[in-house]
Amino acid sequence: MQEQERKGGCLCGAVRYVLKSEPRAIAICHCTHCQKQSGSLFSFNLVIKEADYEQQGETKVYVDKGDSGQPVYRHFCGSCGSPILAKIAAAPGKVVVKAGTLDSMDGLQPQAEIYTDHAVKWLAPVAGAVRIAQNR
Repeated sequence: MQEQERKGGCLCGAVRYVLKSEPRAIAICHCTHCQKQSGSLFSFNLVIKEADYEQQGETKVYVDKGDSGQPVYRHFCGSCGSPILAKIAAAPGKVVVKAGTLDSMDGLQPQAEIYTDHAVKWLAPVAGAVRIAQNR
């Protein structure tokens, strides 16, 4: 059975992408960097093999630093600012796609919530998702 491709892109349409496989993991991240980068309470992320991610259009990159001390390359649209993905040096061969940029999130259910020690206290846990205080 052929897996369905998922498509997405930024708010202005300058960056478009195709995911050629289903995500290896689906997680909500409550870390302070994802909160600031998303401008919201958390980031909804899909982990996919880099070889299965195909992009049209250019992104700008902000080089952040992860808990490992290694770089996290946060890609975003230079025109509208939409966060598109992150490449984490500590996780080569994978990309972390920001699920909010997908054309449809049908069928996606978070498997985990990470950095829940930084989650706002009034936000209810996601049903069925494992909660991890830190991503260690």
